[in-house]
Amino acid sequence: MPSIDRYALERAISRTRDHLLEQQSPEGYWVAELESDVSVTAGYVPFMRYLGVNVGSRGRKVSRVLLNAQLPEGGWSSYWGGPGNLDVSIQAYLSLKLLGHHASEPFMERARAFILDQGGIERSNTFTKIMLALFGQYAWDRLPSLPPELMLLPTWSPITIYDCASWARATIVALTVIIAHQPVHPLSETEGLQELLLEPTAEAKPAGPALGSWESGFLALDRLLKVWERIPYKPARRRALREAERWILAHQDSDGSWGGIMLPWVYSLVALKCMGHANDAPAMSRGLQGLETFIVDADDTMRLQPAVSPVWDTAYSTIALREAGLDPDHPALVRAATWLLGKQVTSEGDWQVKVSHAKPGGWAFEFENNRYPDVDDSVLVPMALLAVETPSQDQKRRAIARAVDWVLNMQSRNGGWAAFDVDNDMEMLSHIPFADFMTPLDPVSVDVTAHVVELLARLEVEPTHPALQRAMAYLRGEQEESGAWFGRWGVNYVYGTSAVLMALRQAGEGPREPTILQAVRWLKERQNPDGGWGESCQSYEDESLQGIGPSTASQTAWALLGLLAAGDVDDAAVRRGVAHLLDTQLGDGRWDEPYYTGTGFPGAFYLKYHMYPIYFPLLALARYKRMTEGGEI
Repeated sequence: MPSIDRYALERAISRTRDHLLEQQSPEGYWVAELESDVSVTAGYVPFMRYLGVNVGSRGRKVSRVLLNAQLPEGGWSSYWGGPGNLDVSIQAYLSLKLLGHHASEPFMERARAFILDQGGIERSNTFTKIMLALFGQYAWDRLPSLPPELMLLPTWSPITIYDCASWARATIVALTVIIAHQPVHPLSETEGLQELLLEPTAEAKPAGPALGSWESGFLALDRLLKVWERIPYKPARRRALREAERWILAHQDSDGSWGGIMLPWVYSLVALKCMGHANDAPAMSRGLQGLETFIVDADDTMRLQPAVSPVWDTAYSTIALREAGLDPDHPALVRAATWLLGKQVTSEGDWQVKVSHAKPGGWAFEFENNRYPDVDDSVLVPMALLAVETPSQDQKRRAIARAVDWVLNMQSRNGGWAAFDVDNDMEMLSHIPFADFMTPLDPVSVDVTAHVVELLARLEVEPTHPALQRAMAYLRGEQEESGAWFGRWGVNYVYGTSAVLMALRQAGEGPREPTILQAVRWLKERQNPDGGWGESCQSYEDESLQGIGPSTASQTAWALLGLLAAGDVDDAAVRRGVAHLLDTQLGDGRWDEPYYTGTGFPGAFYLKYHMYPIYFPLLALARYKRMTEGGEI
């Protein structure tokens, strides 16, 4: 194919660069909407009803969002372009019922037909059933037991809350209170969901877990716990509930959230309500007010974000703008770096239960989240800071050194890094009943580890450094037979493969190494006829779909960054990918991307970062331009 038009390339870079600069906040950060499936927005309605808060005119806006997202077959999907999902559909149906829509309306009939065809309420996951139990639509005694006495176990016990991932931990603590109280906010007859129940038949009953499996063990334990729950005298119950309440209150962030994510947030509010906290109590008031900052409220629609991503968005925007030619002392970059430096977490957190000797120094994903800095942000921010000349270079160097020290202490035993904790990989916990939606573990991931390796290489850490050697060995060992790498926090193999290629090459791996050649071959084989790359969220459940899906701007950019890192600057596949981005760019410098390319819980919950189709294509195009002009990786 012909070479890329240099003028068109420069014009595209300039458009996106200008657009990104216009989006910067006066404080220096960038952030855009973080969108999920409609269950988060739908859930706003029942949770506000339970907490006694009138949603007012927002109800009409939520209805519009839900009805616009309904699939022709009647259900709702967990990601754009995906099939109907039973749990998302039940939660949307409940929300519409609470907003006054009658079961006889045509769109409700279609929704009900889809839900019943999927097995009805009985086939839904545990978290859907908990939401329904709060309103008397599912029996509490049919849900898994979760005794609050769990809170009294010492940290050296075989299993504690700190063996669960940070997001699961905060949610489970709240659920110990809720399930102990078994509250019910009754609904009217017209609001109830009895029409979503199917009478189980012998043929329809699912087979029980295999004997000797972890599932069968947890089922047996649940039976014992239910017997124990019926005993009226529980000497430690009051103390356990107070400890859970103390933990919840201590873990609330200054913005009113719990860990900056929605699931533990809303359940913590419900738990505090169970413990007698009124809506005007300090923690409840902060929590309810904080929810307002996560709402995207337009004239005729309203969406509730599952989290916000200012640190992540600001770091990547800084890196992309610097690559796009901004001087290292450009005022926009200096403002961003100054803001990022002010967000470094230097306070204690849950991670210290496993790494008590380490000093804090990481960054979190959100505006406010002091207990849960994550490794991914804690390496991305230093990479952004390295590209900027700040007013105090000494302050910057100290901040980076502190972050690197923290990150090195967070390395797991297998050489890789997880997002929030060390060695959070107790396999049996992945079989608890609550794991049917919310991943209860935070194991090491390829993409986070690759980002750590890239930072260490940029800091010119010696290749013989033990942490770097162990990480490199881990990455090589995780390569799939196809040549790709699994992506935990981005969809999916395109994301993981790109991250590892950039890390290995930055760390000095030669472009002719078999590991890299195999990954490059895989990426080229997955290129779409239009020159772009894409991958469906379905690849998490069907490995045959690795790297397969409609082209998106962010995934095309990831693939290009991987190929550029491998040294294939003049390759036809790279030129076709660049041409695809140039051809699909919008007039204002953005790209249209309806697909979800971020990952919350693989196989269950996905995210659409509204800034991904801005800074990732900019980074790829600018890097391509620089490397074709003789620049290094």
